[in-house]
Amino acid sequence: MGYKLQKSDMQKVFDKLKEKYIVYAPKLFEGTGTFSDTNIVRYDNISNMEEIEFEKKSDYSFKEAILPITQTLFYFTENEIKEADIERNKGAIIFLRSCDLHAIKRLDQIYLKNGFEDYYYKRLRENIKFVLIGCEKSFENCFCVSMNSNKTEEYDLAFNIKDDYFEIDCKDKEFESLFYSYEKLEVVPNYVKENDIKVKVPDNLSLDIYKSSMWEEYDGRCINCGRCNFVCPTCSCFTMQDIFYTDNGKVGERKRVHASCMVDEYTDVAGGGAYRKKNGERMRFKVMHKVFDYKKRNGYFMCVGCARCDDVCPEYISYSNCINKLENGMKEVLSK
Repeated sequence: MGYKLQKSDMQKVFDKLKEKYIVYAPKLFEGTGTFSDTNIVRYDNISNMEEIEFEKKSDYSFKEAILPITQTLFYFTENEIKEADIERNKGAIIFLRSCDLHAIKRLDQIYLKNGFEDYYYKRLRENIKFVLIGCEKSFENCFCVSMNSNKTEEYDLAFNIKDDYFEIDCKDKEFESLFYSYEKLEVVPNYVKENDIKVKVPDNLSLDIYKSSMWEEYDGRCINCGRCNFVCPTCSCFTMQDIFYTDNGKVGERKRVHASCMVDEYTDVAGGGAYRKKNGERMRFKVMHKVFDYKKRNGYFMCVGCARCDDVCPEYISYSNCINKLENGMKEVLSK
């Protein structure tokens, strides 16, 4: 059922939602961007509707709300282990665009349906409601249409933002009572129909692409900073850390921390070896995981085309451009 709400009315609904849920949404942080006097948009706990940034794409994804950057799993002493308390004590509402809602599906596949259920992910993932932010037009660098992530119906609420009012589509019966007194209308969430950037994964893509010379470019260009991984909504790798308290070397806590396949030491093994020493090899692994390995296993691309990796790269490496080079890369290796 669809509804029309003035912006002042939406704050009243928002206040009701906050009684039961913590609300996460993109928020503008002034003066904290990459360069001097620039801003950044990232997800945060929101206290009122005016804080939500609807006009700009978030520079960071939502994933910190369900995959904390640093997460304590348990505490230990010489004699016992105590499970860490959950990071929040009530449900959550997350405002997402279509590409990020598709990213949720990818994370669920990895953490809940990949042969096991990750307990720490599951307890944060449970009792989450998703609010779709309609995209009226494509942002710069996005290629969601090529990844089939530009449109979704997997939401509890959807917002179309107009000049002085909101159009709301409500699919969750729990929320219907919040809107009964408002004007009813038919609402179809806005979605991107075309991007300026288009990508094509070749139909004949295979592991032969590993032999292509296309990856050598990234040996020199990539500085293995890992920013692309940390802003990506579908990158899910982590490392484990045991923190020992200084007053007692046998007492401490175990944490899991976001990790990156693009940085040094990620593939290091005992004896001083490393599976992927060159930056081009790391780029090759990341690209193939997003558009080949994952799709072969699950039937759809891991990448959702949000292009945050393109936006954040200090060396202006374009991931979409890299995908489009795969066709010529396959021609190269098959002609040998």
